[in-house]
Amino acid sequence: MSPALLLALLVVTLTLPRVQTLTCFWGSLMEVRNASELPLQWTTGQKNCEDGWGCQELLMLIENGPHVNVVIIKGCTQEANQEARVTHHRTDPGLSIASYTHVCRENLCNSLSTSLPLWTMPPTTGLGSLRCPVCLSAEGCLSAPELTCPAGSTHCYNGALLLSRGGLSTRLKVQGCMTQAGCNLLNGTREIGPISLRETCDPKDFLICHRGVMLTASQNLTQKPKEWTTSAEQLCDLGEVCQETLLLIHAGHRSLLLASKGCSKARTQAPQAISIHSRPPGVLVASYAHFCSFDKCNSASSSSVLLNSLPRLAAPAPGHLRCPTCVGIFGSCSPDIVTCPEGTSHCYNGHIAIQGGGLSSSSNIQGCVAKPSSSLLNHTRNIGVFAVTENSNRRDEGAAPAPYLAWMVWLGLSLAIWCGGPSLLIPLPLDSQPLLTP
Repeated sequence: MSPALLLALLVVTLTLPRVQTLTCFWGSLMEVRNASELPLQWTTGQKNCEDGWGCQELLMLIENGPHVNVVIIKGCTQEANQEARVTHHRTDPGLSIASYTHVCRENLCNSLSTSLPLWTMPPTTGLGSLRCPVCLSAEGCLSAPELTCPAGSTHCYNGALLLSRGGLSTRLKVQGCMTQAGCNLLNGTREIGPISLRETCDPKDFLICHRGVMLTASQNLTQKPKEWTTSAEQLCDLGEVCQETLLLIHAGHRSLLLASKGCSKARTQAPQAISIHSRPPGVLVASYAHFCSFDKCNSASSSSVLLNSLPRLAAPAPGHLRCPTCVGIFGSCSPDIVTCPEGTSHCYNGHIAIQGGGLSSSSNIQGCVAKPSSSLLNHTRNIGVFAVTENSNRRDEGAAPAPYLAWMVWLGLSLAIWCGGPSLLIPLPLDSQPLLTP
């Protein structure tokens, strides 16, 4: 390459525009404050953005009588520049929503540190004659106080807002005074800066449910209730309901218990069902399934919700049949040869695969059964939130079991503990860096 061409390429390279890397203020906050605490001031951390990204900031206030929900987001963004903008989405004397949004591309240009651009003292319009429950909470409004509304209010509002960013969402329950009927607190607004919003006035929408899974094996699960609580919670999608499902399998002297709590698509089946799929003497398979549609209604605290409905039978006399007997969690088990109870006539050897509700597992069951059936589940395909598949190989009296199938199991769970996982309802759902408010 000639020196002249090299020089030309160097000149072109030096004259290309250089992508600027910015430092932006960074942090987020979402919480309900007393209106008397406003206006607020805050400080944040800083973050170096990726090449070409800008700085953004959002301040949103939802005012509802004595309470104000404050949302603040600062950080980096790929969005185009936007001049600082104040928008009043609703200006009712009882309920109002206002926002401040800004996108810029200079170092630390997202520097708003006070709520003053949006906060003005509510106008003194006097009081009217209407009284409404008033609440603004991410926890729920079961005991909201009833207050006298400002003059001009004509209707009581009762709904919920879902505020989402990325894969995280927070539900905000709202009750208060409005100047119009219907479920239109947002006046059609679906996005404010990086936040998307949805609204519902159906109490079954955006439910909060207990969340967790359990998988445990023991010798006395048919007699002694197992604790079934979890501190984790889950925010359901639109149209989902709360569910809790228990499946108990018992053979010989050992039992297996699988359980799930969480959200589920609404089911057409009975809201609560206890089923005994396979009865004693011999292998016992029983289940409890509960679907409900109000906050945290999947609240059974132990497996007694199932055990209390199981038949209490006296220990049967031993019979003459001997069968391999075991219950295995990970697709196989090491059986003991036991004398079957009187009334059993066949040896069972099979697998039940369970999928759904946060569980994915296969269990090997071997034991004594009373009837020459190839299905402990009576060909049931769904138990509560679980999809179940049975693969069995029933043996005639006195016959040895065939080698079991090798089942692959993907089960990221610890044995005999609840695995609730991280809650989706968190106080800072919009970023991972907290914002400091003195």
